[in-house]
Amino acid sequence: MAKYDDASWHYGGEYPENLPDENAATHIGMFLTWCINNELISEELVQDSTDEIQSVKIREMTGGQFLIDICDEKFSPHDLNDTGNGFAQAYYNDDTVFGKRFSSFTDDYSETFDRKAEENNFEYESFYHVEDTYENYDLIKPVIDQRFEEWKEFSGYVV
Repeated sequence: MAKYDDASWHYGGEYPENLPDENAATHIGMFLTWCINNELISEELVQDSTDEIQSVKIREMTGGQFLIDICDEKFSPHDLNDTGNGFAQAYYNDDTVFGKRFSSFTDDYSETFDRKAEENNFEYESFYHVEDTYENYDLIKPVIDQRFEEWKEFSGYVV
């Protein structure tokens, strides 16, 4: 089964030397948090990780921590239900018809945090320097909400 993302893909190669490997899970975890909060995760993940999912929902555990501790740093179709996979396949990956027409998650993530940095007169050293916090999740959440609504209309998704 193919993966959407894997933290280990990021902390190899040109990953910033001064960052812990956990930072490679931040962006993946923010998307996964959104999926958890919108009930787009698989029944198997719910059954296997009920307490941890609740910890994410009440903001005791970040999505990055969940990805590392529960998903072994990997985000795959196995983690999502059918609706979640439909959305992730269209939005999480860069090279899709939906992504080209609207945007992809990584583009939205970069733009959101570049805008935050600019508004606060600083610059992130890299994509991976965004802090794994709920304050930051709250910045990307409305963007993902908007893309999900666009995806439902674009794909003809019926609730």
